[in-house]
Amino acid sequence: MRRPPALPNQPGPPFNAPAARRLRAALGMGPEHVAHDLRASYGLPYASPDLVRAWEQGAATPTSPELTALAGVLWCLPGDLIGRPRTLREHRIAQGIAPEEVASAVGLDLLGYLEMEEDENWRGTERQSAALAELLRLSLADFITVTGREEKLAELLRSAVTTRWQGQVRPVGKLLPLDKRLIEDSLRDLHEAYQGQMTATLSWGDSPASAEAERRGQEFLAQVVAHFWRRVEYPAP
Repeated sequence: MRRPPALPNQPGPPFNAPAARRLRAALGMGPEHVAHDLRASYGLPYASPDLVRAWEQGAATPTSPELTALAGVLWCLPGDLIGRPRTLREHRIAQGIAPEEVASAVGLDLLGYLEMEEDENWRGTERQSAALAELLRLSLADFITVTGREEKLAELLRSAVTTRWQGQVRPVGKLLPLDKRLIEDSLRDLHEAYQGQMTATLSWGDSPASAEAERRGQEFLAQVVAHFWRRVEYPAP
């Protein structure tokens, strides 16, 4: 039997193929054993050893229902089989929680929640957002991402490192429930790191070294949110 195409609302999450291979090997199972259990216990009549191998080799990605079934066969959580989740759907799948449970926990009707998940546009209230973060065990960084605030944060951080960081302390504080001193220290550190890159380009003039410093500066801006979270999580003494 051929594998059915993925439904529009069932795209595959970021699958961790090496983890799937490792977990299968730890159980002493071959691809044929996994395929048999997927057919017999989880109602996937098209599951074959070749499909399991394709998943493990990165040639194919399991859909959300397939990943849940595979986790059952391998005696693990769905989250053990995916890479770092970024979207609301991926975080839900990683926790092995049904959309009905999320909708009930945060006080939304199921269709309304699924629409937000599909659009990747969280529109819940502060109370609903807090309930979502607790249920899905979201870190502050993950919460900012799944609620669509990461680009706004990136905009504020880019402004902080390229102009006066002091002017972005209050806007960042409105966006993030962090101690003001921690925000100040993090923005100051980011500003100094970026400006150090740019000073190097001026010092070296039109040279390969200057071009390399410019490239690193652009990379810094592209990764400014990640740089910020690292400083927040591991503040300098």
